[in-house]
Amino acid sequence: MADPIHQFELKTIGAPLFKIGGSDIVLTNSALFMFGAVAFIVALMLMGTSARSMVPSRIQSVVEMLYEFVADTVRSSAGHDGMKFFPLVFSLFIFILVLNLAGMIPGGFTVTSHIIITAALAAVVILTVIIYGIMAHGTHFFGLFVPSGVHPLMLIILVPIEVISFISRPISLSVRLFANMLAGHIALKIFAGFIGSLLAAGAWGLLSPLPLALTVALTALEVLVAVLQAYVFATLTSIYLHDALHPGH
Repeated sequence: MADPIHQFELKTIGAPLFKIGGSDIVLTNSALFMFGAVAFIVALMLMGTSARSMVPSRIQSVVEMLYEFVADTVRSSAGHDGMKFFPLVFSLFIFILVLNLAGMIPGGFTVTSHIIITAALAAVVILTVIIYGIMAHGTHFFGLFVPSGVHPLMLIILVPIEVISFISRPISLSVRLFANMLAGHIALKIFAGFIGSLLAAGAWGLLSPLPLALTVALTALEVLVAVLQAYVFATLTSIYLHDALHPGH
């Protein structure tokens, strides 16, 4: 059976591009897929918005549905004021969605199965919350950590809890996406490996349709998870941005 972890290995493509401080800067399969995702998204948006006809084409319909879907998510989670962050939320949603689905293509690479990538995306979200919150509200932003209507003595306990809860947001945001994509692809690889193992085991090959059926079902489930995780990331981002717009309890 093939190693289920091998599919997540970072591989260098071509020779080093240049050096910084004695370290080689190289192009990896992860970076290549991210560049490819950005190119695909830009091409999709340009093709979908170039004509802008009253009777939309299929590509224009897809782009409009994506726009309305994310816009509704932002409005419901962050309010109408949150639409100023729509470009950020939409960019994160479509970027994660394309990367998740690209990992489902045979021979593809699942970029979001690496926690360094999901942690970087989560860092963008939380830094936006902190920077905008302080710029817009000054020290009042830190009222986010002080529940109102609470006895001052209780603040000794509640403020540290609120701070820890805030710090855990980027951690949970990154780990949730990373863990779901990693676990799903490992399960797919294992059950797909069972098919080849049973076929090579003589009479046991009669049982190969069982892991095949389960692999097909897991593939459909993993596609759903890929879409769902992009939606969850966008929704939580909108909720966190709501705190930057309206800090305090």
